[in-house]
Amino acid sequence: MRVNAVIQARTGSTRLPGKVLRDLGGRPVLDRVVDAARAADGVDRVVVATSVAPGDDAVAERAASLGVDVVRGSEDDVLARFVQAADEFPCDAVVRLTADCPLLDPALITLVAATWRSAPEHDYVATTLIRTLPRGLDVELATVAALRELATTAAGHDRIHVTSGLYGDPDRFHCLGLVVAPAANDLRVTLDTAEDLAALQDLVALLDGRTGWRAVVSTLREHPEVVARNAHVRQKSLSEG
Repeated sequence: MRVNAVIQARTGSTRLPGKVLRDLGGRPVLDRVVDAARAADGVDRVVVATSVAPGDDAVAERAASLGVDVVRGSEDDVLARFVQAADEFPCDAVVRLTADCPLLDPALITLVAATWRSAPEHDYVATTLIRTLPRGLDVELATVAALRELATTAAGHDRIHVTSGLYGDPDRFHCLGLVVAPAANDLRVTLDTAEDLAALQDLVALLDGRTGWRAVVSTLREHPEVVARNAHVRQKSLSEG
């Protein structure tokens, strides 16, 4: 069973334009996400899925320079972009990663892919059904068959958020959630605002090369002043895009 990691990336963020190419600890954010996907066991191919908008030329060029495959499709219909990625690079399931999560843990990607391979009757396996990880360490896997089925009926925000139509309809799609303990879902390590970037810059400096969700959580627990930098940032709702 073939699993591809598909990283959705674009420069058109409303709160922090160009965020996926911002420098973080001397490297673009996108590079860090690609590295995490490549380091995971059980991932057969890494694909960056960006849009055909001229502003995303830089994303496509950076991904190509890293030696990963690139798919370019609709700017707004991200679900269609994922189906396109599966069309161009056939696989049985995709691990959905977002390019604004620079501290992704390859071990979590490995775990999600392995869990699905051990229980392939599930359409969706993720760490987000019951959120126990910091926001920004999320890993989701969806079967290509489920994404194709969803694409025939999805509308509105379900076309933007790709997987919301899967976990939002558990009677139609079989879903499996993974949790960690102790819970750390009060923490935020995603990149959506200038405050997030400042917090991440501090965190990366404190980590000093250490990786993994446990190192992230323990470092933040030891440094509440870093947590406070972006603790007030409100995550957009699904309907807000």
